[in-house]
Amino acid sequence: MWRLAIILGAVFWATVCGAQTLPRDEIAPRIAPPMELGAALNDEGVWELLNSGDAHAGYVFETLPMAPLPGFSGAPVNVLVVLDLDGRFIDVQLISHNEPIFVSGLGPAPFHAFFEQYRGHSISDTLVVGTPYGAGADGSALVYLDGVTKATASIRIAHESVMAAALKVARERMEGLASGPPAHPIPDHDESLDWQALLDQGIARRLVVTNGEVDAAFAGTRWSRADPEATARPDAPFLDLWALDIGPPAIARAVLAEQTLAELEILSRLSPHDEPVLLIETGRHGLVTEDFVRNTSPDLISAEQAGFPIALRDADLTVRLADGVPDALRDGTAMILRTDRRLGFDPGADWLLRIKALRERGMFQPEIGSVELELAMATPDRFFARPVVPRPVPPWLGALRERAGDMVVLAVGLATLLWALGPRLNRLADHRHYTPIRLGILAAIIGFVGWWGQGQLSIATPLAVLRTALEGGSFAFLLYDPFSLLLWVATIAGFVLWGRGLFCGWLCPFGAIQEFAHHLGRALRLPVWEPSPAWDRRLKWLKYGVLASLVGILVTVPAQLDAAIEVEPFKTAITTFFVREWYYVAYAVGLLILSMVLFKGFCRYLCPLGAVMALGGLIRGRDWIERRAECGSPCQLCRVKCNYGAIRRDGSIHYDECFACLDCVSIHDDPDRCVPLVLARKGRRLAA
Repeated sequence: MWRLAIILGAVFWATVCGAQTLPRDEIAPRIAPPMELGAALNDEGVWELLNSGDAHAGYVFETLPMAPLPGFSGAPVNVLVVLDLDGRFIDVQLISHNEPIFVSGLGPAPFHAFFEQYRGHSISDTLVVGTPYGAGADGSALVYLDGVTKATASIRIAHESVMAAALKVARERMEGLASGPPAHPIPDHDESLDWQALLDQGIARRLVVTNGEVDAAFAGTRWSRADPEATARPDAPFLDLWALDIGPPAIARAVLAEQTLAELEILSRLSPHDEPVLLIETGRHGLVTEDFVRNTSPDLISAEQAGFPIALRDADLTVRLADGVPDALRDGTAMILRTDRRLGFDPGADWLLRIKALRERGMFQPEIGSVELELAMATPDRFFARPVVPRPVPPWLGALRERAGDMVVLAVGLATLLWALGPRLNRLADHRHYTPIRLGILAAIIGFVGWWGQGQLSIATPLAVLRTALEGGSFAFLLYDPFSLLLWVATIAGFVLWGRGLFCGWLCPFGAIQEFAHHLGRALRLPVWEPSPAWDRRLKWLKYGVLASLVGILVTVPAQLDAAIEVEPFKTAITTFFVREWYYVAYAVGLLILSMVLFKGFCRYLCPLGAVMALGGLIRGRDWIERRAECGSPCQLCRVKCNYGAIRRDGSIHYDECFACLDCVSIHDDPDRCVPLVLARKGRRLAA
C-alpha cells in the first residue's frame, strides 16, 4: 500500500503542479547578472534567458511542472535550472522541497550545496551521484556529483528531476535536439507470444559477458587482478542479462505472471506515460549494489538514446515470471525499471542499455574501478503508435490568430480615423461637437489601443530595428506583435499624408492622457505656463538630443539601453498601468501633472519617439492645412490659439511640430472666428 501511496502522490503532483509555476517577479531576482530573465515560452515554467545585449542565451525553467518525481514525503523537489544554448548548466538552485532529512535533520544547507555542483557540466555528460574513493574516477566517462551522507535517496531523486527536466527542454527547444512526440504502446494490440517467439523476433535481448572478458576490459589498470574468481573461472559468466520492453501489453503477458501483470497494469493506469523495461540477470553481477534504494535510479544501470541519457527509475514491483519462461531465468535477479516518455524516451527507436561492472582494490577505503557493458535495444514498430504531428504554425501567424479580434477592431477604427482625417477633414473640424468627438476618440485610444491592446508604440522598436540593421540580424521580431505592427504601418502611412500628426495627435495613448490632464487643469482653473517663443524653439531641440543619446548608448553601451529608454513613461503609464516601483510611477505622474499647466510638455520637448516621428514626417508629400494670404499678416489668431507652437509668425505651418489637432482648421473654416472671413463679411455688408 505504501508503494501505491507514493505513486498516487506522484500522479497528484504531476496533475496539479503545472499551474503552480513561479511568477516572473520571483524568478527574475534569481538570475545572476549580466544575464536576465526574458519572456515566458510556455505554461510549463520555461523562460527565455537573455544576455547583457538582450540576445537569446539559453533557457530558465523549473523542474516541478516537467519532472514532478516524488520524494520521501510524496511531494516533488522543485529546482530552478539555467541552461545555455549548448546544454551546459549555468546555474541550478533549490526552490522548494519537503524532504524530511533536510527539513528537521541535516538542515537545508547541504541540499543547496549539492546543486552548486552542476555549474559548468553539460546535459550530455553522464552525471552520477556518488564519490569514488582514491582514483576511482580515473579514465571513467562518468561525472561524479558528491552526495549527502544520510540523504542519498533524496539527492538521487532531486538529481533525476533536474536531468529529466533539462533533457525535456533540450529536446523541445535546442536546435538539432528537437524531436516529435515519442511513440507509445498500442493498448489493444493483441497477438499470441511466448518466450520462444520473443527470442526469435529479437524482442528479448541478451548480453553475456564472461569473467575473462571483464578481466580483459580491466587489463592494464590497477584492478586487472582484483577479482580472484574471474581469474580462476575465466569462462564462467560474469553477466548474463536479458532485457525487454514490456510496455506493449502483448509482450508483458508473455513474460510476467498474473500477479505482477496486474500490478504493472495498475502502475500503467496511474502513470500512463511510463515505459517499463524488464531486466533479468543470472550471472554474478546482480544488477544493483547493496546501497541501492528501491523506487530510485539504479546505481549500476543507465541508458542512452540519440546521444542523451535516459532517466531510468525502479518501478518498485515484485517480479514473478510467467510459466513459459525458462527455469534458469526464474532463479536469477529480476527488476522492472521505468522511464517517462514525456521526457524524451522513444520506445519505438533504438537505444542502449549500459551496465556498470565494478571492482575494488584495497581493504580500507578501497579504490573503485568500473567498466561499462552495452546492450543494444529495439522493439518492433508494430507494437507502437506514433502521434501525428501537425505542421507547426509560424510564431507570427500564431500571434496574429491570437489577436484576430483585436486586429479587426483596430483595423476598422484606423480606417474610420483615416477617412475622417482625409476626405472628411474639414467636416470633422467644423462639427459643432468636435471637441467631445476628439476626446471620445482619445479615450478609445487610451482604453483600447493602450491598456487593452498594449499598442503603445515606443522608441524601443526603432532602436531595435537600428540595432538589427547594424548587426545583420532578422527583423522577424516585428511580426510577433501584429497589433503594434498595424499601428506602425498606419503611422508610417501617416508620414506621407500628415507628417507626425497622425500618431502624435491621434494614436499615442500617453499623449491622449496628457491631453485629458490639460483639460483637467483647465477645469481646476490652474495657471497655464507657456515658455516664450524663443525658449519654445530651444526646448523643442531637447527631444532630438534625447534621441541622439539613446542611439549613442545603443552603439557604445547597449546593456544600459533598457534603463535609458525609461525616459519614456509609456511602460509605467500604459504597459503596467502604474503598477511599478515608486520612482517610475512618480516620474510618469509628474509628467501628467506638468501637462496640467504646460500643454503636453513631454510630447513637445522630451519625447524621443516624437523626434523619430518628426524625422519621419519629412517624407510628407503635401501641405494639408489650408492657408490664406491674410494668414500671418495681418491675422495671427491661429498662431495664438495653437497650443503646440506649430504655426510660424508668417502663418505657415511648422509640420515637424504639428500634432494635427485641427484647431486651426476649425478656425480657418469658421466665418465667426476666422478674421479674414469676418472682415470679408463686414465688407460685403458695407458694400450692400
